[in-house]
Amino acid sequence: MTYQVGYDEPKPTKRKGRRAALIIVSVIAVLVVGALVAAMMYLNSLSSAYEENAQVFEESFPEEEGRPVKAEDDESINILLLGSDANGGSGESENLPDVPQGGRSDTMMFVHIPEDRDSVQIMSIPRDLWVEVPGQGQHKINAALSLGGLPLTISTIESLFDARIDHVAAVDMLGFTGLVDALGGVTVNSSYEESFTTGEGFTFQPGEQTMNSEEALSFVRHRKSFPDGDLQRVKNQQAFIRAVIDETLTPGNLSNPGRVQDMVETFSPHLIVDDTLDSSTVASLGWNMRGAANSVDMFTVPTDGNGYSADGQWIFYQDEAAMAEISSAIDDSTLDDYAASR
Repeated sequence: MTYQVGYDEPKPTKRKGRRAALIIVSVIAVLVVGALVAAMMYLNSLSSAYEENAQVFEESFPEEEGRPVKAEDDESINILLLGSDANGGSGESENLPDVPQGGRSDTMMFVHIPEDRDSVQIMSIPRDLWVEVPGQGQHKINAALSLGGLPLTISTIESLFDARIDHVAAVDMLGFTGLVDALGGVTVNSSYEESFTTGEGFTFQPGEQTMNSEEALSFVRHRKSFPDGDLQRVKNQQAFIRAVIDETLTPGNLSNPGRVQDMVETFSPHLIVDDTLDSSTVASLGWNMRGAANSVDMFTVPTDGNGYSADGQWIFYQDEAAMAEISSAIDDSTLDDYAASR
């Protein structure tokens, strides 16, 4: 399947705000859905819900020649996550990509799961990062989707970090909203020291408060009230991720077959995955990662400033020293240490 993505200069629009929510969705896809399927494998109808509803990429990985090769004893897992604007996105493009329900992909995340499965590192990749796209010259990293679909995107990211991608998944926004609704809302602990009101008219206080899906979306999108803008928004996203994970994995939820089945059946139709990421793989991964819920490290690939390309595109320049550090950390399973230093 192929993708078309835009090249517009970033602007503080609703579309950019939606990308914040997409990051949340992608994280939940791995940490929550996997754990839910694993915890309830005895429900045949539930394990089949993922298998029946999650869509599969028709074409995922590039040709094997030239791809990074893992050591035989390396049992770490790297997953590429894509966030789709489908069912809630801008809808501005007439040539939307074939991600869940048809939408555009604006978010790329590299998820590293170490061999011990006791933690997970989630690395956001700026869509405007200026990189070498194999066989195509220099472009923004998201251009690989339109230039060669998912295989070229994987080749680009594998070349960037000299690390093999084992799985790929994409998810759209209705999966997020449906999951929050299925949970009956989530209680989020806002770290911001003052109250703030979003453009949608929701007011949030410091400390814990229960949010429905509309309030949660507004919470993770908002940035205008904060002196440090995106930095506080990232904190809000992290607080929300923790809230969803904590709420989903409560004994009350996991012991309620109806609630769990509702969550999986609500979320799984909004997933699209590679053909090796079947229900048994997701279940095994989710179960083995059940102890990682309190060890989720999130960071963004460092950049070396911004500017304009020769053809006038607004871009982020690579921090080549940081790229080398990240590559080494992935290779020797110390990405958790690198993330802690950010």
